Formats: sequence, C-alpha cells, structure tokens
Amino acid sequence: MRKIYYNGDFITLENENPEAIVIENDKILKLGKVKDLINLKDGNTEVIDLQRKTMMPAFIDSHSHFFAVADNLMQASLNDCTSFKQIQDALLKYKNDNSVEAEKWIFANGYDHNNLEEGQHISKKEIDDILPNNPVVIKHQSGHSGVLNSMGLEMLGITKDTPSPEGGKIEKENGELTGYLEENAFIYYLKKIPMPTIDELLEGVIRAQEEYASYGITTAQEGYMTKELVAIYKEIMKRNELFLDIVAFIETEILDLVENDFKENIKKYKNNLKIGGIKIFLDGSPQSRTAWMRTPYIDDENYFGYGTMNDIDVQKVVKEAYNNNLQILAHCNGDRAAEQYINSLQSIGEKAKKIRPVLIHGQLLGVDQLEMIKKLGVIPSFFVAHTYYWGDVHIKNFGKARASKISPAGSSKAKDILFTFHQDAPVIKPNMFETIWCAVNRITKSGEILGNDEKIDVLDAIKAVTINAAYQYFEEDKKGSIKEGKLADLIILDKNPLKINKQDLRNVKVLETIKDGNTIWRGHTLPN
Repeated sequence: MRKIYYNGDFITLENENPEAIVIENDKILKLGKVKDLINLKDGNTEVIDLQRKTMMPAFIDSHSHFFAVADNLMQASLNDCTSFKQIQDALLKYKNDNSVEAEKWIFANGYDHNNLEEGQHISKKEIDDILPNNPVVIKHQSGHSGVLNSMGLEMLGITKDTPSPEGGKIEKENGELTGYLEENAFIYYLKKIPMPTIDELLEGVIRAQEEYASYGITTAQEGYMTKELVAIYKEIMKRNELFLDIVAFIETEILDLVENDFKENIKKYKNNLKIGGIKIFLDGSPQSRTAWMRTPYIDDENYFGYGTMNDIDVQKVVKEAYNNNLQILAHCNGDRAAEQYINSLQSIGEKAKKIRPVLIHGQLLGVDQLEMIKKLGVIPSFFVAHTYYWGDVHIKNFGKARASKISPAGSSKAKDILFTFHQDAPVIKPNMFETIWCAVNRITKSGEILGNDEKIDVLDAIKAVTINAAYQYFEEDKKGSIKEGKLADLIILDKNPLKINKQDLRNVKVLETIKDGNTIWRGHTLPN
C-alpha cells in the first residue's frame, strides 16, 4: 500500500523541506515536490491532504516502565488527592466500584506527600481506619516508596522486628511500623504481592499502548524487566499483543533466563519486543529525599541521601554488560550516584562508548561531571519535567542555585553532548509536548524560572525525543527522522511546534499516530 501526504508542514529533522512525502508499506519511500511525487500514484495509492497540519517523526520514549503503566491503569488513581481524607475517599470508591472482596489486595498509585495538606506520608493507621479487611498498598508518584496497611504488612511477613535492607528503609516510630517503605525495601516487598490474572494484565497492556500512542509515541521502554515479568512477557509474545515497539532492560539476576527465553529478542525485535540491555538503580529520587548527593540536603548538613549498590557490585555489572555487548542503563538522580557510575565506567575507559551507556534521570548531575560523561560516551536521559512537577520541592531541598541546575540540558548542549528526555511513566503521563514545553521554558508550578541558562530551543527539545532517542537505542538508521528508507513512524499535529509561542507548546495536540505506515491512533484531544 502506498500513501502520499501533501499540503502540510513537514518537520523532517534532516535539513529538508519537502512539499510531500510518500510512504510504501512500512517505509518512507520519497520526499520532494508535489508535482514530482504525484507521478508515483497508482491504483493502490491513497493521496492524503494534510490541510495545513504538521507531520513529523513519531516520538520515541527513552525511559519508562511500560508494564507499570499497564498495571497502573487497573489501579486506584491518587494523582489528584491533596489530603489524607481524599486518599481515603478514593480508596473506598475504588473498592466499592470494583466490588473488591475482603482479603483481596487493593492497589493504588500516584500519591505525592509533597502535594498533601498534611505535608507528610500517609500511614497504615489512616488506611486501616477505612479498609481493615483488605491488604492495601499505595505507591508514591516517584515509584520509589509506598505505604502498606496492617493487613498488607502482615500478609508480606513484615513485623516490627524486620530489619531494613541495605539501600532501603522500613520505617518505624517508637518501635512500631508506620507502614511506610522506601527504595530497596519497597521494591523487594512489592515483588511479593500476587499479580492479577494474565487476562487482566493483557487488557492493561492494550490500554497502555493506546495511551502511549495517544501522545504520539511508537517506541516505548520496559525500564526494568524483573524475573516476575518474564512469564508475563512470554505470554504477551505468545499472543502477539504488541503493536508498539517495546525495548526492555533487564535486572542483572535474570540475564541467563532472558538469554534462554528471549534469545530471538536480544538486541533485535521479534513480535515488537527487543531486549536492549541491563538496568541498575544507584539511588532514589530527589523529591523523596533519597537521591545520593555529594553535598548535603540544605536543611541537614549530615544527610546526603544514600546509594543502593556498593562500588564493587556496580563495576561488576558494568563489566558484565560490556563483555556481553549489552547496553547498560543506570538510574542516577544525585551527583554522588552519577559519580559512582562514572567511576565504574572508567574501569573500561573510552571503550565504553561501544555500548552507549545511559544515565537515567540525572536530575542533579553536576555540570563539572559533563566532561567525563562526554569522554566515556554516556548518554544522559533527563527527566526534565521535574522542573515543573517538583522544581519548587527541589528549591526547598537544595536551594535555588543547585535546583536551577537540575536536568542540565543547556550545559550538555553547550558541550555537544547528545541527550534524551523521558517522563518515567507511570510517574507522570508520557506527554512529550509537555516535556518539550518544560525543557524550553523551565517554569515551576509556582511560576519561578528554574535555570535560564539550562533552557534549550524547541528544535533541540524535539530532537531529544526523536532522533536522539533513536540513537540511544542504536536505531538511528531506522527511526527518529523523516528520511527515505526509514520506518514510517509518524505523527500528525494540529499545529507546527516550531511556529507557535513557546508557552503554547504543551497545548499541541497529536491528531494521528502512524506506526510502520499504519494508523494506530486517531483523535482530537489528549487523554485526561
């Protein structure tokens, strides 16, 4: 099937300005003038008038947790809650709306203690007051902590005598559990909670793909494939349920398992899934005050956050990735975590460039660390929407000067370092135009400008979520720009982001998303 698109603006990212483009089956066939390309029309050609709308490459998600997005779509949402009472009301509504029986788990996500009237984490007591007969877990918006009620703690075997694991915390007050867990403690026990049925999970997988596509994304990431997810992804592959490309990064402990069960997916797509490499966590999140810093948090000269792995283990994983020719993604929010990652890569030297190591988030990555980042070929992938969502919190935790340097895209651009952007969904929605708006304007929720010198222009922000992201995945020859021979992964927009006021960027609407030449999503409004 051949399609000719004309009468619109084309953002190719290839220094070309065509009047029309032709796609055939799953590839971009030609770019050029309308009068020349119309000659390619035959009886099997659809000619599409864009009516002055804009076509550009589809977005590429450089870091998120695809399955967690699918899972979250089946849970109670606490995103809009601003008090303990609202959280309680949302949990009760979810239980009643879904007729959840006694002793069945209730999952909720999206609360942020920074947005609550109480200014602190909810505890097991408030959850017990309304749901004493159901085990409950609510996940913090950062994904790095959460709260369990008494029944949930009991079912997971957590008592007041259970010690906190290294790199994690089981909170206790006066020797009693509060229900709050963070980092390695939360991640460890979250894995022990029973999964929904496979059919329920696969329904979530379809809904998650539709959500990504509604934001113009055709390639997404499974940011941390654990042992528990292997069986689920095997079933997804068996049923051929993916219509987006998913790039998965695995925990190191399951490398042998993945090499056996997904041998045809390693570094190449089969049924739209590719195993891209290995993922490690080196610290937590700055808004939860668990990011590992070289200098202390502003209100406590003795508190630096903390790491989650020791130096020897990090070096071991880095070398294992390099020896297996696998990319490695390291979660580093604080500059001390970034330092640990950089030091481990230095044991390999500039040969590390071969695997294109990625530093995920890099909120507090030091500008002084960028030279070594460039030397080692590290790709920083910034969660730049932090400027809006938690910029005011970062000012409180680190002071205005340090907070103004979060997600240092401007400094990276000045040093000619290739970088990407992401939303870490389901932490926030995978809304690429909101992220572009954040990178260009750097405005906090309270209206403060957070780092004028770290702003970048619109074109560079678009590249960070298209052609740069394709490079991050070793797919720059197939995706990320409109070029003859590349895949026809495209989006149609209601307006040209290069021609509007920068403040209006987050209002750009994706009207249609095209994957491999086929429309996979069409609409007129972004999802709520």
